[in-house]
Amino acid sequence: MKKTIIILIIVILVGIGAYFLIKGFSGEEVIPEASPTPTPTATPQANAGQTVIGKSVANRDIIAYHYGTGNTELLFIGGSHGGYEWNTVLVAHELMDYLKANPSIIPKNVKVTVIPVLNPDGLSKVVGTADRFSKSDVSTSEATVISGRFNDNNVDLNRNFDCDWKASGVWQDRTVSGGTKAFSEPESLALKTYVEKSKPEAVVAWYSSAGGVFASNCHNGILADTRTLLNTFAKASGYRAYESYDFYKITGDMVNWLAKNNIPAISVLLTTHEDTEWTKNKAGIDAVLKQYAE
Repeated sequence: MKKTIIILIIVILVGIGAYFLIKGFSGEEVIPEASPTPTPTATPQANAGQTVIGKSVANRDIIAYHYGTGNTELLFIGGSHGGYEWNTVLVAHELMDYLKANPSIIPKNVKVTVIPVLNPDGLSKVVGTADRFSKSDVSTSEATVISGRFNDNNVDLNRNFDCDWKASGVWQDRTVSGGTKAFSEPESLALKTYVEKSKPEAVVAWYSSAGGVFASNCHNGILADTRTLLNTFAKASGYRAYESYDFYKITGDMVNWLAKNNIPAISVLLTTHEDTEWTKNKAGIDAVLKQYAE
């Protein structure tokens, strides 16, 4: 009799243990202590993506990179003269690095678009790639570097826009091709198409080398917003502000075409063909971002 009672007690205890074990695995009865849930933080969107705006003569992508998601677009352009002005491509990449690392500097109402190289074929001639590169990649041949100013049709893209366009343009003391007509080149046409679609609020284009900030104008006077943009960038950066480019006559100029279409635009000419002068340009960019913040 005692053995029967002991066996019965053991069976009951085993049954109870199995019951709670099964419930523990099912999660219906046994509820583990909840881990504390981290408080979500709002992280600004650093990169809203990229757009292939067109192809070069040699079928290389021309890429626009977008930062921020506001409706006010500020457009920055480097590498119009490809490998001849390779430092303008690097300063554009420095801007991209800056925006990725510091997304909160972009005002909520602003989207920054960077086209680091408008002339990828010309860049590739000099550094061997249309992608990110370093100074050590730059050709030591002066002839090669000069050839990188032009696209693969041997056209100077900054003579191919529709403001005083001519088939034969001038660069310093030499004659260069402006193309067969305004926007004859796929690179300049790609930018035209992008600008007409996106309608940027303002444009900053980098060139070299003169060490100054230059306003745009296509026989319609300097736009009030262009003058403000000019003075804002120049004052913050320390570059001298110029209301016109008087070193020699320019035809088919990109920023002057933008002015013709009532888009505020300036040319920032780096002082040399090698230095990006990032500290100066960062100060100018910061000032422009603040200017367009709501």
